Order: sequence, then C-alpha cells, then structure tokens
Amino acid sequence: MTKLRFLTAGESHGPALSVVLEGIPSGLELLAEDINKHLSRRQKGYGRGARMKIETDQIKFLSGVRHGYTLGSPIGLQIQNQDYINWDIVMNPAPVDISDSEVKEAIAAKFLSRVRPGHADFAGAIKYKHSDVRNILERSSARETTSRVALGAIALKFLEAFGIKIYSQVLRVGSVELPKALWGNITAEKFAQVEASEMRCCDPKTTTAMKAEIDMARTKGESLGGVIELIAEGLPIGLGSHIQWDKRLDGLIAQALMSVHTAKAVSFGIGSEAGILAGSLVHDEIQLSESENNSSNYAHLTNRAGGIEGGMTNGEPIICQVVLKPIPTLARKPENSLKSIDLATKQNDIAFYERSDVCVVPAGGVVCEAMLALVLANEILNKFGGDSMDEALANYKNYLSYCKSR
Repeated sequence: MTKLRFLTAGESHGPALSVVLEGIPSGLELLAEDINKHLSRRQKGYGRGARMKIETDQIKFLSGVRHGYTLGSPIGLQIQNQDYINWDIVMNPAPVDISDSEVKEAIAAKFLSRVRPGHADFAGAIKYKHSDVRNILERSSARETTSRVALGAIALKFLEAFGIKIYSQVLRVGSVELPKALWGNITAEKFAQVEASEMRCCDPKTTTAMKAEIDMARTKGESLGGVIELIAEGLPIGLGSHIQWDKRLDGLIAQALMSVHTAKAVSFGIGSEAGILAGSLVHDEIQLSESENNSSNYAHLTNRAGGIEGGMTNGEPIICQVVLKPIPTLARKPENSLKSIDLATKQNDIAFYERSDVCVVPAGGVVCEAMLALVLANEILNKFGGDSMDEALANYKNYLSYCKSR
C-alpha cells in the first residue's frame, strides 16, 4: 500500500524540474533550507563534472506548505535549471521556426543519433520511436536525481520527528576500499567526518587513495563506480510485512535503490556472504536486553541480517550496500572510444561524449539516502497513519509502549 506518492518531471536541460509529493501529514515544519541543504550535498564530491559549477540548486514551494508548515495537501516543488539559458532554442517546449537559420543551426548542433553503451539511449530511442536520441537522454539523465533528493529531504525531515536517522558512506571506489572494520556503524561524530570528506569517506587515508584513483581514471578518459553503505537507525520493530511478496520491506527498499540510475546491486547485512557461511554464522541470536535504547526488551547479538527479518524490521538498524556502476559517458579520444552504432546512418560508429563526471559515487550516497527515506516514511505512514503529525506521533508512541510491554 502506498500512502506516500510522488512524481518527478523535467529534462536535464529543460526549463525546470518539478515534483509533487502527496501523503505528508499536516503540521510538519518544513522550510526551503531543509531541502536545499541536501541538494547542495548531492552536488559535492571529488570527480564531479562542470555541470555542478553551473547549477546552484534551490527549490521553490508551489503548494502544500504555508508559513513553514505542511498543510496535508500535495506538496509541489520546482527547481530551476540554470543551464537552460544556454539551451533555450534546443529544449524550448514551444514550436520553433526551423526556417530561421540560427534556430536550424542550433538544433542541428545538438542533434544526436549515435548512442552510448550502458545508457538509456539505444533502447529508449527504439522504444519511443525517436530519431533524435536527445529526446531520451534528457529525461534519462541523472539530473533527475535532483528531484529525488528534494523529495527525500522532506521524507528525512518527517522521519526525524520519529527519531529515525539515515546515514550513508562510501565503502569503495574502483579498486580502493574502506577497511572492513569501519563498515556497518556510523555514529554522529563519524558521519560528520563523512560529510567533511570529498569522497564521503570517514577515513582520511582511504579518501586520499580514492581521489588518486579518480585522477588516474580521468587521465585515461575512464569513469569509476563503487559501493556505498546506508544505515537507518531508530526504527521500530514491525515495519513491512511477511504476508505478501510486495509488502516485504527488503524488497521495497531494493526496488527503490535499484531505480537509482547507476545502481547495479543491492544487499543487506552481510549480503552475499550469507550464501557462503554456515547457518550459525549467518543468523542473529536474540537475548533479553536492559538497554533503554532498544524499542523492545530484546536485542540481537549481531546484525548480519541488516535489520530486516521476514520482510520486517527487527529493531536493529537497517544496513544495506548499493553497488554503483561507472557512468556510461566517457571522455575518450575517437581512436579509443567505446564502439557503438549510429541509428540514422545505420552504420557502426563510436559513442559520443557530452560533458560528464568521472565518479558520482559520493553523490550517489545522497541520492540513495533519499530513496531509502521515501520508502521508510511510507512504511511509517502505512503502519501509524494520521492526517496530522500530532495524530501520527501519538499512534507511534502508543505502539512503542506496546512493544516494550511484550
């Protein structure tokens, strides 16, 4: 069931990005800065391209918020594309006069029929019957993740009211990996170190090595992927359900994270090691607990499951990892560009290059935080309901008291 619904719209070089979010209760304090600070986080990270220097993403509320508080009605946001001024002729929604030589020349200069391996260009152009591949790449561009981060920022603010926090960090870029001892536990102090790092990595030595890896890739016209870790803390027992396949929380989270443009794999807890180790080294033993921090009187001695058992939260932090592939736009010379085809000439050709990044893994963590927040906010609303924040929080507190009584 979906209580929280959202849609994004807009092209990479179009006039603006638009989003609509429905389902947030009334009475949540929400300011533009609550969203803008996360948009700024998305634009940072070593290895980003020139587009980040052009855009300074800021949201404009169009609906659903009055005097700093949500109304319970759909929240409408708009984010202007600063670069649109340079694409006004090419991406203008209104009809253009092709007989005008200046207009014709501008459109022809941006016309694309060569496709990039690994991108949506090829399948999208055929599926939607477009001769100009730009009609596909403008929407399939990762610029769309700006909208998701804006939506996720609202979900994060909502979750904060319930004492739920979401963190991310970079575990790996290319061949450089953060020491395993630093995986799986992000304190507030550690997260401050993550945020201060150009690689969103808590270890300065690993950060330096990751940056060197990116520099090397840049000289070769390559791009790099990696792995990020997400941790959600403060969750109650029982979000999600075991009763139907489409209500299992790990499945819902995996779907949301896999929808991120560069995501190729999602795992929880010890991930693929669960298929290698014996059962006694995979399952988390449970014991009585006297800790006031637990949402019940019980605690798991380990968290190999990553906080989800049987499709439901078990009171431990959700821990998951997302593998992000290298982006498919490579700054290579013609002689070593990726082999491709030209849909117009129907000849073998090489992939085209348009301004791009070398590594988006640090920013990918911010985008994945947003998607995880949207899933968890929806599950909170599914379980506790409430048309106002006061009602939802009262229901939540009653449930926590019940859990403590078991």
